[in-house]
Amino acid sequence: MTLMRRRDFIRLLGSVGAAWPLVARAQQPERIRRIGVLSSLAVDDPEGQARIAAFVRELQQLGWDEGRNVRIEYRWGAGDAERIRRDAAELVAFEPDVILAAGGQVMVPLREAARTVPIVFTQTADPVGAGFVDSLARPGGNTTGFTISDYGMSGKWLEVLKQVAPRLARAGVLRDATIPAGTGQWGAIQAVAPSLGVDLSPIDVRDAREIERAISEFVHGSDRGLIVTTAALAIRHRELIIALANRHRLPAIYPFRFYATDGGLISYGPDSIDPHRRAASYVDRILKGEKPAELPVQAPTKYELVINLRTAKALGLTIPPSLLTRADEVIE
Repeated sequence: MTLMRRRDFIRLLGSVGAAWPLVARAQQPERIRRIGVLSSLAVDDPEGQARIAAFVRELQQLGWDEGRNVRIEYRWGAGDAERIRRDAAELVAFEPDVILAAGGQVMVPLREAARTVPIVFTQTADPVGAGFVDSLARPGGNTTGFTISDYGMSGKWLEVLKQVAPRLARAGVLRDATIPAGTGQWGAIQAVAPSLGVDLSPIDVRDAREIERAISEFVHGSDRGLIVTTAALAIRHRELIIALANRHRLPAIYPFRFYATDGGLISYGPDSIDPHRRAASYVDRILKGEKPAELPVQAPTKYELVINLRTAKALGLTIPPSLLTRADEVIE
């Protein structure tokens, strides 16, 4: 081999050798991160599916693709407290890098099971009062997320219901008294009831049979109405609740848009899908190294008033023009 050829050969070996580490790095698979998702709703609930779909779509926009660099493990509690406890334990055993707690009902069992795993919650009322975070600005610990609304907003349900049914004298408040939101929202409604001349009756949510019995008993009397709070069990049994209210010609107000689109009279409350989309950004930041303790808890950015005129007509109610002009959506 001539001197020139030998030098060319040595340079070729050198260039190939330098490229080998780059090729090796390019061929190594990307690290798979793990995300646990625990929803308070049932797997076949369209609302639950819409919430998680918004979360996953936003994750994809942020560069996280199932099977390539992330694996997502799902559990659906369906409003069953015992099942949610089992689901929480199973998700922690999955050893996730972060968990999405989709619904306030799952927070207590999840925090009991996951002492150190980062948690991003949605649809959760008063996380400070419930002890989930130290403060909204600096949560501390392993938990942060997105609140459902402040309790004071609950009083507006009664105000709107009174506008729809001016003769309203007694309102039944369907709630879950076993969770902080159940008592907090009840207290906020109680605070405004005297000024509106309305007496209140609590209707505790436990199962479908009790809901049907309690509402059927409550309707015996004149000038009555129904307030449905944000309880996960109420969401689970919303078709029954809407059917009972309409059957008994009971003016009713609900906390989320999907109640009105499912046939409920009127709804007022925060967008229930958007917090799950926004939660993806917090999950992304945690996977990239940020701490939940330093990510501030965020409040809803939009409240929606939705009126179902078909239901109003069936109930013989005339919606005030002032309320119609304020509505974000009118179903005709």
